[in-house]
Amino acid sequence: MSSTRRFMLASTLGAALVLAAAPALAQGSASTFRLVPSSDLKVLDPVWTTAVVTRNHGYMIYDTLFGTDAKGHIQPQMVESHTVSSDGKTWTFKLRSGLAFHDGQPVTAEDVLASLARWAKRDPMGQRMYAALEKADAVSASSFRLVFSEPYGVVLESLGKPSSLVPFIMPKRIAETPADKQIAEHIGSGPYMFKADEFRPGERAVYLKNPKYVPRAEAPSGTTGGKTVKVDRVEWVVLRDAQTQVNALVNGEVDMLESVPFEHYTSLKANNRITTAAAAGGQYLLRFNHLVPPFNDVRVRHAAMLAMNQDALLRTQVGIPELYKTCMSVYPCGSPLASKKSLAFTDKPQFAKARELLKEAGYKGQPVVLLHATDNTTLAKLPPVVAQLLRQGGFTVDMKSMDWGSVVARRAKKDPAEQGGWNAFVTYWGTEDALNPVNYAPLSANGEAGWFGWASDERMEQLRASFARASNEAQRKQLAEDIQVRAYEIGAFAPMGELLRPVAYRKGVVSGVLVGTTNVYWNISKP
Repeated sequence: MSSTRRFMLASTLGAALVLAAAPALAQGSASTFRLVPSSDLKVLDPVWTTAVVTRNHGYMIYDTLFGTDAKGHIQPQMVESHTVSSDGKTWTFKLRSGLAFHDGQPVTAEDVLASLARWAKRDPMGQRMYAALEKADAVSASSFRLVFSEPYGVVLESLGKPSSLVPFIMPKRIAETPADKQIAEHIGSGPYMFKADEFRPGERAVYLKNPKYVPRAEAPSGTTGGKTVKVDRVEWVVLRDAQTQVNALVNGEVDMLESVPFEHYTSLKANNRITTAAAAGGQYLLRFNHLVPPFNDVRVRHAAMLAMNQDALLRTQVGIPELYKTCMSVYPCGSPLASKKSLAFTDKPQFAKARELLKEAGYKGQPVVLLHATDNTTLAKLPPVVAQLLRQGGFTVDMKSMDWGSVVARRAKKDPAEQGGWNAFVTYWGTEDALNPVNYAPLSANGEAGWFGWASDERMEQLRASFARASNEAQRKQLAEDIQVRAYEIGAFAPMGELLRPVAYRKGVVSGVLVGTTNVYWNISKP
């Protein structure tokens, strides 16, 4: 690294970071891949938090029984084969040979069962599956069995879900850690090994190639297929400032940006030394508080939905047409369960209809408290536009600006808006979290036990339970569409369109990047 570049990095990040990173950067090994993650890795337990960066860390060092391919279909990963009894209640799984943890111990059925039991205590999809489970036991060292009280249709979707929370497999002794306590060891059976002695929160995380990992023979796709590691070492270098991230990539100090700031996308795309690609996708939505006025009235929720203008919202927040699209499906457009049924709601505003509904509901102009996270760059530009659209639809809006941490804290309050509560907030969900209605939290309608906003609708919960029990694709497709229609009927939330989050990496230096909805870092080569 030139002295000029080292000075530029030091001036932005401070001498402490340069000193911490210098030994790794000085190695100059072509088999070291350096990545700037989308955020700082603070929590290492992927079952304890839904943070995307912790999920990505999980994929580095752990493996999964099943995964989700690039087309949204479930495929085997650690599992070699499985069978289902004729009554649909008993599922038996056999692990593929050669699976071993980083400490050299073989992966056994007991490890799998302990890992699943801990995961199911924290993950909503796991909780639902285990509530239907009658028994889980080991058949042999390499096979296990799940026995349900009645046929359960989303077993594979539960075991192969690509995101929050992923059922990663850990050694039994680690998986027996209470679910409300973070694990102390970080040993998996995945393609990389975590270098705990080099972990510096706020600075870097280091992973080494697992030389004993045996990848599957299939081509990699999504979180499935052959996890072939072609570099010896991966370093996650934490750089918080967007301009510093871009400078580090262009100057060759790092090899890849996991998430390109939208304002720098065009310049990086035009740089002939950089490759950009639209990778992880997601959905924006406006969530209502169903507990308190005025959104405790479905007519008022419908009025707000009618006021939304997806193109205006996406144009303001993302600004790059190739990175966003309007979409009225509650599941990602183009995914297996996507549907165009949205009743009378469209991606364009219908202000006159919105005002008619407000009049019918007896809305008297009381302020709607809209939360605005000013420091969340993925969301920050949306609330002011939402506020303006709501005003055009007949609402009085009181937008409260604060940092994202304060939004997270305030949205958990169930008090009336005028007493420190809230009425609506804007949020973002990754595509991988919205692939089915059992996993997608905004579709929950179990009242105060559910997700923030606390929608309550018995019919919705019945439909979601039916989806979980459904045994064939046609039935699930129909139920998913019924759930979408019901979500619109009850005004669960207002969909605000979809976006792609671009990645960028050094052209001619990095190859084999797997572009998809989930960030994974196997298959990558450096010459």
